[in-house]
Amino acid sequence: MKKLFLGLALTAGTLAFAQESTTVNTSPLKKDVQPVRFGVKAGGNSAYFSAQKFGMNSQKLGFHAGAFVNIPVSKQFSIQPEVLYNQMGARDVISNSPIENGNVKVQDKVTMNYISVPLMVQMRPMDKFYVEAGPEFSYFINGKNKGDVTRTTTTGGITTTTTQSHSEDIDKDQINKFNFGLGLGLGYDITNNIGINARYTNSLTKIDKSRPAAENNNRVFQLGLNYKF
Repeated sequence: MKKLFLGLALTAGTLAFAQESTTVNTSPLKKDVQPVRFGVKAGGNSAYFSAQKFGMNSQKLGFHAGAFVNIPVSKQFSIQPEVLYNQMGARDVISNSPIENGNVKVQDKVTMNYISVPLMVQMRPMDKFYVEAGPEFSYFINGKNKGDVTRTTTTGGITTTTTQSHSEDIDKDQINKFNFGLGLGLGYDITNNIGINARYTNSLTKIDKSRPAAENNNRVFQLGLNYKF
């Protein structure tokens, strides 16, 4: 979390410096400003919850796909709003509950589907390479819990373990519909039309209304391709 804010601060400072520099001599920059361009993008997501330790076992694989518009403000500075179908969630979400003479362990894979609207500020230190930062606003559509319930009981010195699979829709009434996060990323233009992009987004809004936000928000890594028309 601290690294994310530090990265955002450094990026914002660099952008501010670049913007200030453009005010000294505006006419050459205006000649170099590229036209507004529309595009589409898609790629993979690797998501987990803040309460979990980062690792392969906690990562829920998903995808994102949508459209964007890139609005250049100067040769090095642009704004890019996006609209994405965005999968978040987590794997190995574990809870334990004591019962008489035993324990119940629930191990779930959680899939959460959102419509996300990132608003990225992009700065280009080189023609083909850029860094970006900005807020992301998301709306929860639906989700699913899928996993195993393991019941362990001990009676008369004999331990019995039973496992049952389950799958159910997430109760929308328990979930915050709106999700706010901060994103930090970078990208590279392979050609004039095709590019690759990587982004990390840390949500600041809690998922489950009944739990504290500090241990209850989305984190997601994205890697994808984009195409500009």
